[in-house]
Amino acid sequence: MKPPQTLTLALALQGFFNDYLPQQRALSRHTLQSYRDSLKLLLCFVAGKNGDLNRLNVEQLDVARINAFLCSLETTRRNRVSTRNVRLSAIHSFFRYLGGRCPEYLEQAGRILSIPFKRTGSREIEHFQADEIQAVMKAVERERGNGERDLALLGLMFNTGARVSEIVGLQSTDLHLVAPYTVLLRGKGRKERTCPIWPETASLLKRLLERRGVPPTQSVAVFLNGRDSRLTRFGVRLILKKHVQNAAQQHPSLKRKRLHPHSVRHSTAVHLLRSGVDLSTIAHWLGHVSVNTTHKYLAIDPDAKQAALAKAKPLLKGRRQPGKWSKNRNLIAWLEAL
Repeated sequence: MKPPQTLTLALALQGFFNDYLPQQRALSRHTLQSYRDSLKLLLCFVAGKNGDLNRLNVEQLDVARINAFLCSLETTRRNRVSTRNVRLSAIHSFFRYLGGRCPEYLEQAGRILSIPFKRTGSREIEHFQADEIQAVMKAVERERGNGERDLALLGLMFNTGARVSEIVGLQSTDLHLVAPYTVLLRGKGRKERTCPIWPETASLLKRLLERRGVPPTQSVAVFLNGRDSRLTRFGVRLILKKHVQNAAQQHPSLKRKRLHPHSVRHSTAVHLLRSGVDLSTIAHWLGHVSVNTTHKYLAIDPDAKQAALAKAKPLLKGRRQPGKWSKNRNLIAWLEAL
């Protein structure tokens, strides 16, 4: 006998989040939270249109309602297309799981999986120049409040180019603060990598842990917030924003950039590239699965572009004379007005 629809939806969600995502696909906690938020928004949207959330069934999550939900993300919530695509990716994943588990929903799952992603325009990747990095570090008042922590945090981020999730997840036992200085980072897909750090960075981290009285063998969170809890990704964003704003008073170029914690990661990659490090090494440094992901940094380095231009011979010699149109000018005007 087919179970009640509400039970089917509830059980499907439980199996999706408790077994399929963490066990079968081994996704990270941050990805689980992103999928959770996406499906929560969808369920609340559909329930708002149709009544009680507890009475929702799988059939109500049809193509029309999901398309309306995706539209509302852009129009009502003012989300970008990239965010809309992230939400749709979570919905696709759920219905791919549901179609495989419950054959009676296979046709519905197929229709929803056919909802396309929107194409997004590529924006220029913002990053810190070397002098801007130094300005941000100098803006940190080391002896005031959490200045010691902020200096060690930003120094480690600029040094390693680690993802924010990797930084906030660090334990003190992940740090090797005697030569050769290294840090163990846990990236996407639970992949681990060891990254070398400068003696200056190691000194900042050692001082931070010593001031907290952390023994070398004790495993505790490296970066804490004001409540002595593990620092969050949002906390890192606020810390960076604060010191960038302070540095911008003396370095106006920072005011014209849209900077966030991932910009630090981009900055590390560009710095390594300009230092002559090959793309394969940079890919391993940043924890990229494929070196193709690292190729984008070639496009954002203006020095590399300028060097390439200097090596290339000019293709145009003299001034090109514009040709004269002999065709119907009204047709040309119409084409230009399209």
